[in-house]
Amino acid sequence: MNVLTNRVTTNPNVMMGKPTIRGLRITVEQILRALAAGVPPEDLLEDYPELEPEDLLAVFAFAGDLVSETRVYPVAA
Repeated sequence: MNVLTNRVTTNPNVMMGKPTIRGLRITVEQILRALAAGVPPEDLLEDYPELEPEDLLAVFAFAGDLVSETRVYPVAA
């Protein structure tokens, strides 16, 4: 696990248990969707002053860890 992913937390009492940034009410999903929609990272940091640049890197590290755990198994027809 990447050290940055320690910035990503889950708590069943915060945002219904979705992964958030440092326990804030800002989800990993929210950041990824904004970036995928073309919102520049600088705008996110301005819109959410509680975010730090390392938080955005942590989102990518977290997503990378999830993708690396994905396994695809062939199914016999």
